[in-house]
Amino acid sequence: MDNHQLIKEIATGNFRALARGISLVENEADGYEVLMSDVSSYYNNVIGVTGPPGAGKSTLVDCMIKEIITESKKVGVICVDPSSPFNKGAILGDRIRMSQWYNHPNVFIRSLSSRGSMGGLHPKIIEITDLMNAAGFDYIIIETIGVGQTEIEIAGLANITLVVVVPESGDSIQTMKSGLMEIADIFVLNKYDRPGADEYLRNLYDTLNLEDNRSIPVIKTIAEQGFGVDALYQSIQHILENNPALDKKYWLLTEKAYHLIQANKMAGIKKGEIFEEISRYIAGHNQFNLYQFIKPYIQQPGAANYKATR
Repeated sequence: MDNHQLIKEIATGNFRALARGISLVENEADGYEVLMSDVSSYYNNVIGVTGPPGAGKSTLVDCMIKEIITESKKVGVICVDPSSPFNKGAILGDRIRMSQWYNHPNVFIRSLSSRGSMGGLHPKIIEITDLMNAAGFDYIIIETIGVGQTEIEIAGLANITLVVVVPESGDSIQTMKSGLMEIADIFVLNKYDRPGADEYLRNLYDTLNLEDNRSIPVIKTIAEQGFGVDALYQSIQHILENNPALDKKYWLLTEKAYHLIQANKMAGIKKGEIFEEISRYIAGHNQFNLYQFIKPYIQQPGAANYKATR
């Protein structure tokens, strides 16, 4: 099956073809760029789910899937997990909490490893999300790994971003410092039955009132019991339907275009080769000028033979 035929199969909702397409992109197989040239990048209803580890993001996504399929809609889920240090695969790839949906005809779930990406996402997350869009899902949910203060790249990919916190997350000032305050379209206070939940909620509201007068909904949930998930789903629908925010859509596309151009420019630069070149140079010299070293790479990606000029 050639790439054009593969895209046609994906467009019919063929999950097997979609899985194959994602694997081609994920592994940068020969011809994957041709595959992507047939895919549209303008879409709606991408929901990002982020927040600190242990906040119950996977359980919450599991409940959201149930809400979506109850309306006979299709949902695609991308779960980005930490990479194994041994095989670079997803450590939590089986997604036990969502196992009940794997054979559902309206649900597609794919686990990806972060592969060391600092933004809590996969290096090819833009292309993979575009492929998911081609499959005609009503909603696409992207769950990031939960790495704290670096995990804000999801705001450049999702139309709406849920920031999931729990009473144990710390005070609201720390939340604001982490950058999550700026990217949240909805705050989800999960595990609301835990001690300290009301105090955390009050602190969060106080902080939100200081944030440039933005009105950010705060939804209380207990995902393990399904409590509050219906209210969360209604809030998501309300924002998507009543706040089209065209400027944000244009910025999302701009961010994706910039990222793809940047990745392409860096394609010829291999970190391992840089390591070897630095090691060789330092072995024979007492000084090393980093800025002189990177000049050839900036001027011509993949350039070698660093020569310090003084």
